[in-house]
Amino acid sequence: MKSDNDIASLKVTENAAGVIFAIHVQPRASRTELCGVQGDELRLRLTSPPVDDAANRLCQEFLAKLLGVAKSRVTIVAGAKSRHKTVQVAGIGRDAVLAILN
Repeated sequence: MKSDNDIASLKVTENAAGVIFAIHVQPRASRTELCGVQGDELRLRLTSPPVDDAANRLCQEFLAKLLGVAKSRVTIVAGAKSRHKTVQVAGIGRDAVLAILN
């Protein structure tokens, strides 16, 4: 599914608050799962439809569970109405994110 080279190509920027990275979301999938990396974006499949912010909420919940942080620490900073989103996760470092995704 995902190799070290794929994860290494993910652009994770660290700042004072935590980390920022790009994701590509596929709503209305058969199951919620991590699909690896495409280009410099983390690919996610979500079961929720892109209606009434349901897919964004599920995206935040899934990433929080995956990274082991509270849901309130995961914020969509750009692309709330798009499949291409930029996410900020507070309270975690770049190395920790890459280690978890590997």
